[in-house]
Amino acid sequence: MSKKVVTLGEIMLRLSTPDFKRFVQADTFDITYGGGEANVAAALCNYGLNGTFVSKVPDNPVGQSAINHLRRYGVDTQFIVRGGDRLGIYFLETGASMRASQVVYDRSGASISTVDIEEFDFDKIFEGAVWFHTTGITPALSNKAAALTEAALKAAKAKGITTSIDLNYRKKLWTKEKAREVMTRLCQYVDVCIGNEEDADTTLGFKAKDTDVTKGELDLDGFKDVFKQMKEKFGFKFIASSLRESHSASDNGWSALVYDGNEFYHTKKYNVRIVDRVGSGDSFASGLIYGLVSGMPMAEAAEFGVAASALKHTIPGDLNHATLSEVKELIKGDGSGRVQR
Repeated sequence: MSKKVVTLGEIMLRLSTPDFKRFVQADTFDITYGGGEANVAAALCNYGLNGTFVSKVPDNPVGQSAINHLRRYGVDTQFIVRGGDRLGIYFLETGASMRASQVVYDRSGASISTVDIEEFDFDKIFEGAVWFHTTGITPALSNKAAALTEAALKAAKAKGITTSIDLNYRKKLWTKEKAREVMTRLCQYVDVCIGNEEDADTTLGFKAKDTDVTKGELDLDGFKDVFKQMKEKFGFKFIASSLRESHSASDNGWSALVYDGNEFYHTKKYNVRIVDRVGSGDSFASGLIYGLVSGMPMAEAAEFGVAASALKHTIPGDLNHATLSEVKELIKGDGSGRVQR
């Protein structure tokens, strides 16, 4: 039996402009589905685990299409509740070179924001699970979604299941003040905290010294300082951050830093030429979770997460379709991109 990992969050319909077009130029959109926690569940299935996704979608053909999309990649969707008015939508314009990508949300009133805790049976959902993962996006959707996230974390902790959260601050969804209040409450039930330097500052109030993400420069000492503060306050078992050096919308440096309370580990850095960066943080989180669930030491799990997410940057769509063998080959050092015959 493969190990079961449960994730909870929103799945959305993604409409993206083809061929790097701007919104004003496009007369068609490419359709796919995605969302932080759904992306993690799909990637874990891809690596051979049992990824179980919990959500609420409308009882209509669009909601069904989102479910079918996940099923196609092996995700267990039996605990997705049907109801509410609509599936959230987001529009993506993919940037290039010095032009940044743009996202426009159309997700208010989505089914997931109208959830009631009574709609979910956490005893059944967590039966046989070894890990539970969610993100800071879900509690930002509504007070009801925040209450559901808290109930899920508490239920998982009560069962001795390892819990993780990706801080994922979205300024279009809530204020810094509200984020700090809610996320500080949620993080008391979290074992593994994942998030970049901006997220740690905006959602929990921890600031890295001398790091300016817009300049593409990293100061690891600033991160270490933040990780120590986070460990002290919340007692996380592991803290991890992907490290993105943004040279342009097309070229980024990509690595990660992890901390277990004793040691810091900075992974190998990949220079990635970006095809689609949406979901890259989720692919790091799923790679790290896969590594830890599979019994890898922290450093190995971090290298797996970074290699997996470096590959994700080359794949269109929200989901990471990089295979286990491709990730392992990249870790071993084959990043040549030569044709495999």
